[in-house]
Amino acid sequence: MNELSNFELRAVQAQVIKPIYDEMVAELGKEKARLILEKAIQNAAVEEAGVLAAQEPNGETSMNSFILLYNKRYKNWGADCGLDVKILRSDDKHFDFDVTRCGYVELYEKMGLGHLTELLACNRDGAFCTGYDPHIKLDRVETIPQGSNRCTFRYRYED
Repeated sequence: MNELSNFELRAVQAQVIKPIYDEMVAELGKEKARLILEKAIQNAAVEEAGVLAAQEPNGETSMNSFILLYNKRYKNWGADCGLDVKILRSDDKHFDFDVTRCGYVELYEKMGLGHLTELLACNRDGAFCTGYDPHIKLDRVETIPQGSNRCTFRYRYED
């Protein structure tokens, strides 16, 4: 059985989310629907990360194990994900990189969900690292969906 890449999985999830989101907007309004979607996506990211953290030897996580997990997941994002990543720093306290092309932006635009890209994709990142290890924090000041030419990922490990 072939597993879906993370990119393919996000596409399938978005197909399911779209009609649910549209219905929530009709019933609750855009602001409330966005808040519900934001919270649901964050909770899913925390839960997913917690499962992965529990699979670490003795359940022990660190910035180094997070970087290894990132590298493993990056390979599973799939060739079709269209991510161009430039690693800037990688050590036991920091993991910094820029994404200069994001296929998720392109995917959600094609699906008519471009206005939700930050909720469906970007929203996961900070929640995921916190769910994996609460000592890992993400600082991000630029994203492609906000009109920047890059997404800045600046992870730091706080003791």
